[in-house]
Amino acid sequence: MTLRVSNTLTGEREEFVPEDSDAVRLYYCGLTVSDPPHLGHARGWVHVDVMDRWLSWLGYDVHHVENFTDVNEKIVARVGEDGSSEADVAESYIQEVIRSMRDLNLKRAEVYPRVSEHVPEIIDLVETLIEKGYAYESNGSVYFDVTSFEDYGKLSNQEIDELEAQGSADEQAEKRHPADFAVWKGGGVDPAEIADHQHAEAAPAEEACGTAETWDSPWGDGRPGWHIECSVMSMTHLDETLDIHVGGQDLVFPHHENEIAQSEAATGETFANYWLHVRLLETKGEKMSSSLGNFETVQEAIERYGTDVVRTFLLSTAYHNSAVYGEDTINEAIERFERLERGYERAVEVCDSVDARTKVEDEDLRAAVETAREDFETAMNDDFNTRAAMTALLELVGEVNSHIDEHDQYDYRGLRRAIETIEEFAGGVFGLSLGGADGGDVELAEDVIDLVLEIREHEREAGNYERADELRDELESLGVEVQDTDDGPVARIE
Repeated sequence: MTLRVSNTLTGEREEFVPEDSDAVRLYYCGLTVSDPPHLGHARGWVHVDVMDRWLSWLGYDVHHVENFTDVNEKIVARVGEDGSSEADVAESYIQEVIRSMRDLNLKRAEVYPRVSEHVPEIIDLVETLIEKGYAYESNGSVYFDVTSFEDYGKLSNQEIDELEAQGSADEQAEKRHPADFAVWKGGGVDPAEIADHQHAEAAPAEEACGTAETWDSPWGDGRPGWHIECSVMSMTHLDETLDIHVGGQDLVFPHHENEIAQSEAATGETFANYWLHVRLLETKGEKMSSSLGNFETVQEAIERYGTDVVRTFLLSTAYHNSAVYGEDTINEAIERFERLERGYERAVEVCDSVDARTKVEDEDLRAAVETAREDFETAMNDDFNTRAAMTALLELVGEVNSHIDEHDQYDYRGLRRAIETIEEFAGGVFGLSLGGADGGDVELAEDVIDLVLEIREHEREAGNYERADELRDELESLGVEVQDTDDGPVARIE
């Protein structure tokens, strides 16, 4: 069965045909790193991770790029609370995001570009838009003229005359059309822009805004507009045309609409062939959101339930359907994962026992394995329907349990095929750890690492640099990267 995906651009479920028959260019709009990552963010991460894994299973060479937005007014609002400057705050949250990604057992993206690293390319793209007549300078800022792009509104199905104004009141005074959007913002950050985002622990607004980064440009000092950032980072690391662009449902307008307009205006090429949008995660009737304060962080959820239950919960609803986080849905995920794990462990135990025989054949078991494989593939090729795919695995586990319960001697070949299927799909595609193969106690491992780092610091203070280097090398050989910073050593499990 051919993979079909729900394309927001056309509103249709379409056959997926990449530009290159052997490779897929996949871009995911990553986080603005101004708050701890929560389960709403993890919903997008885990589904994109499984998209990557399934596309790889289908035989594609997947080029997966996901950005960090490290230049933003919301980050400036955290100065004094989580760092002494915009850059410091961004670094601290990027580190937290990376930790959460690894703890969720996400595959590493091919690259995680940051806005601050791509300002020269952003300026180049803005200049191109001006030269082609799609953008104009006004008081040191540059705006995209939405009336100049004939297809503006094609993703969100809106007419220009019906659009709400974009930007602050000051921006509105500089623009030709209320819906024009900034691709370059002159000057720094105005304290009024961060007032609604600051917490009580933050530095005074004037002080915080003084740490905001600015860059020299042909229009004077300034900062990139939000929408231009993803256009530049995706095209820099992938191509002018992406196969799949994924993001949250709430980004369809204006962010993704504006990405299309500025990218296609600059290049004359289709920016992305397939637009996939992850629906919202709701809790108590509201969207889970940092701004609403109704979230549970990724780390809190993992500490309470474990990585496998969190992933099972997030995959129990397909990405194209809204999901609800609550006691009932998390309990369902706990039951689902435990059922899957118990069935797998029983299959392994019995398959490795003396009662598993070469000449015992259970046609029902063998047929169930092949049915589960077919149903899993059908579900995943039907717009990455992870819920239906999970059901296929659980039905296979049910048949494995029936075979074990009803026989004294067991079908070795049938059980072996069932085990391989569960490992291949639940492990390789869904990223779950079965049979206790989860790397051990993470908290204990972190405690041991901290102890070794403390010993290393004592050795350095005593002038025993050779021994300190040996300890660092030993940690790195075990997959623990050590970075020495002004605040002391930082360890990251790779």
